[in-house]
Amino acid sequence: MLPKTPKPAIWKFIKGSAKTLFVLEAVCFAASYGVYYRMNTNREFRQHINENYPFVLDYYYKIGEIVGDNKARQTDANYWSSLKKSD
Repeated sequence: MLPKTPKPAIWKFIKGSAKTLFVLEAVCFAASYGVYYRMNTNREFRQHINENYPFVLDYYYKIGEIVGDNKARQTDANYWSSLKKSD
């Protein structure tokens, strides 16, 4: 019978790091999907993002235009301009 030798510590570190990375990636994916869903369904949230992080909203619009024939940019601009006119 062969004697058992302990596994090197590096393999334990690699396994632990891989598990941590997988969990972190899953959390980041869930968070990004949550933000995308909220941007896709809530115009007031898009306006908040436009005021604070306009580059994020620009990427959202670009993705929508690439994936499908999304007219959200024009619709939002018209809606927000009508709100400014009424104030």
